[in-house]
Amino acid sequence: MSYGGVYGVNAQGHKGWVTVRCAITARYADVTKEPVYECPKCTPKLGVYFCADEYKKLGGRCPYCHSQLKPVITPIE
Repeated sequence: MSYGGVYGVNAQGHKGWVTVRCAITARYADVTKEPVYECPKCTPKLGVYFCADEYKKLGGRCPYCHSQLKPVITPIE
């Protein structure tokens, strides 16, 4: 699949563009299909994201700096 001479991981529609890894469970999460949360302080520095299951277990707080987690993209139902 290629568009305009772009091949491989740089091609449009590649899963790497919308997939992030949970910092605790190391599970891959698709931000377009399920809720993914980020810490506004730690994500720019450390690149940490959290899946919905860990968000519930953590009580909506970052385990590193204890700030409130916010959703990356709300999935369309």
